[in-house]
Amino acid sequence: MCRSARLAACLLLASLCRADPVIHYAPAENLEHVDVALIDRAEHEIDMAAYVLTDWPVMQALTRAADRGVAIRIYLDGAQFAEREPAKVFLDLAETPGVEIRIKHENSDSMHLKSYQIDGKLLRTGAANFSASGLKRQDNDLIVIESADAATKFKRAFETRFESGEGLSYGAKP
Repeated sequence: MCRSARLAACLLLASLCRADPVIHYAPAENLEHVDVALIDRAEHEIDMAAYVLTDWPVMQALTRAADRGVAIRIYLDGAQFAEREPAKVFLDLAETPGVEIRIKHENSDSMHLKSYQIDGKLLRTGAANFSASGLKRQDNDLIVIESADAATKFKRAFETRFESGEGLSYGAKP
């Protein structure tokens, strides 16, 4: 009996440590609100890989996070970034202390991730780009996984990509 009680306790603890993903769907739900709320929870670090980053409220949330001392690293797709002039809100983000932005080389394959990790505890991923249309109007999903293991795996992959990117300095195009 003691052995089965220990096994039951271990299984219970394991189930408590492994959070089920929470899946959100646009356009039924405004995914912009989900991203802003998650970013506003950050205490130490955010590592973001973004195919597109044009959504103003998301960029403003990242700026607020940096202003409260959160280290922000952003890795962007070079071809997408080169397609448009950065908006003032992006330039404000790029100039904020504690924010480091790197761009994947334009002449290489697309960097198509739409993910970030927060504080080594949470992973946001899914199909939704960080754009107004991607977060509010298109048929997209956003998946939130509260798991140190998932966040660590993303961070490991992010490190490799981020280190190979070209630095962006004060909003200047590479």
